[in-house]
Amino acid sequence: MTERTWLIEDGADHPATDDTAAAKALWTRRSALALTAGFFASGAAPARAAGFVQRLQPRATHIVVSKKNRVLELKSGQEILRRYAIHLGFAPDGHKTTAGDGRTPEGQYWIDRRNPRSDFYLSLGISYPNATDLARARAMGVNPGGDIFIHGGPRRSADRRKKDWTAGCIAVSDAEIEEIWTLVPTGTPITILG
Repeated sequence: MTERTWLIEDGADHPATDDTAAAKALWTRRSALALTAGFFASGAAPARAAGFVQRLQPRATHIVVSKKNRVLELKSGQEILRRYAIHLGFAPDGHKTTAGDGRTPEGQYWIDRRNPRSDFYLSLGISYPNATDLARARAMGVNPGGDIFIHGGPRRSADRRKKDWTAGCIAVSDAEIEEIWTLVPTGTPITILG
């Protein structure tokens, strides 16, 4: 097998046409391969790739919200990935029962939708009302409400001074909802505790 010699000059590579040209600035395919192999063997490329992989975060498999402690936790199995301070509805005590009551629901739900054009930066929809909530509302003869989200911070400066300012949603900062948005896939279960 003959080795083909390549001339590298003026930003172009092409086969060398004579011995003089070959003597100017030559690379053989074999030497180029040896240089590439040396780069990878040195560990330079894998170390860089490993650094990138280490920055990837596991996705949340469950969200737990404690209204009492004003905390939202993203979990992967039993491991807590992230913990955030939260703001709730303007009347946070108790379970949401009717539209406009200002309460944040309690119970088992899941993330059922995403809104990248939310009035509150980004938002993840919570599947309230569930079947139990609907049955309770029917029995009471009331509208259970809906459109409960985890979303970013307030737009009005007056709301920034309030502990609980939403209409029943769970609010975090805009930077935090960006992080939550990337770690929480649609379909993730959420448990909201009183």
